[in-house]
Amino acid sequence: MSKQQLSDQSSDSDLLRLSGDGNEDAFLLLYRRHQGAVFRFALHMSGSPEIAEEVTQEVFLAMLAEKQRYIAERGSLECYLIGVARNHVRRQLRAVRPVAAEQREAVASQLPKAGILDELCKKQELRALQIAILRLPPKYREVVALCDLEGLSYAQAAQQLTCSVGTVRSRLHRARNLLEAKFRRDEKLRMREGCSV
Repeated sequence: MSKQQLSDQSSDSDLLRLSGDGNEDAFLLLYRRHQGAVFRFALHMSGSPEIAEEVTQEVFLAMLAEKQRYIAERGSLECYLIGVARNHVRRQLRAVRPVAAEQREAVASQLPKAGILDELCKKQELRALQIAILRLPPKYREVVALCDLEGLSYAQAAQQLTCSVGTVRSRLHRARNLLEAKFRRDEKLRMREGCSV
């Protein structure tokens, strides 16, 4: 198979099989297809670009070493990889817990500086949201990362978290309520101090 045929015609299952047989082009195509989603999920869960990068590498190495563990009938390869990433992030966070506040804000600090006041306000709000998500308890952060940030359906998230769809819905509802309450408290605080964002 040529590189063009691989990218245009091969399924993830075919590429995974070829990767396991030593086809570097197939592995690179899989990596390019799914690296972004795995990295973003790990970053949302950890708040650390370094941990996210390390987890992403570990996930793809595990994919090659344990390719037989992926069963296409159970869901997409991307969902499987995010599930593997979830386990690796948990291990990493247990090893470095508690995550320093500076690391939690690393995601937000990567935003470029804006010259326009409106854009700056939007970026500050986004930064505050990212920090608030990182401060959620892990079970709530997971559903926000999977459903709201990665766009997985409730059913896909439930599969990744090995829980029911109802549990995903209730956790997501609770997470959104926690985030809303935090932003209401912050808004009241800003109003008391006489400044608005």
